[in-house]
Amino acid sequence: MFNTYALLVSAILAEVVATTALARTDGFTRFWPSVVTVAGYVVAFWLLSFVLRVMPTGVVYAIWSGLGVVLVALVAWIWARQALDAPAVIGLCLIVAGVVVINLFSNTVSH
Repeated sequence: MFNTYALLVSAILAEVVATTALARTDGFTRFWPSVVTVAGYVVAFWLLSFVLRVMPTGVVYAIWSGLGVVLVALVAWIWARQALDAPAVIGLCLIVAGVVVINLFSNTVSH
């Protein structure tokens, strides 16, 4: 199960890199950010395909998208100085709480 979570975390990180680069592509008119974006998404979905062999699609997608959203928001906050107000922080905390609940208490994830 460790390898599955390692692949999932790697897929999430690849998606975060791709999404962060996407903001710099300027509508895919800038070459290198566009290359990083496409490569990042290809790697993310490729890794995700291995995780989906072992875990249910709904659970994988909830974890992948939830943690991806939180990490992209944190990267944007740190690197781009994009402000997060209290409702945004609360919402991000609720997303993390949802991922934790799925992993700790759901019978759909083998422990």
